[in-house]
Amino acid sequence: MTGNEDFRIGQVGDNFQVYGTNNIGKIGTQNNAPQDPQAALQELISLIEVLRGRVREDDRAVLDASLDTLTEDDVEHGAFRRALGSVSGVAQLVGEVGLPVAEAVRRVMALFGA
Repeated sequence: MTGNEDFRIGQVGDNFQVYGTNNIGKIGTQNNAPQDPQAALQELISLIEVLRGRVREDDRAVLDASLDTLTEDDVEHGAFRRALGSVSGVAQLVGEVGLPVAEAVRRVMALFGA
């Protein structure tokens, strides 16, 4: 990336509008993120695949190695956690374009207890 591109994979966080006067607080809605660990992992894998096409070659190599680990059968817990950490690191380095991936990593970590 040259830094001039403005890519978005999806929205992260709340999006609401307020009309009228004397408004206090907001009404929240449930996040529709998967609560099933395997579904959350599949969502993360899909987001990583999108992100890998939008990052530099060296970051892509980190994502590819992490994808290999995340898609292994019976992967060791430490290796799984390190792969998630590597993905999260790349997602944070690339800025806004990586936010959905970083959030998906947090969700997977919570659901898998990583």
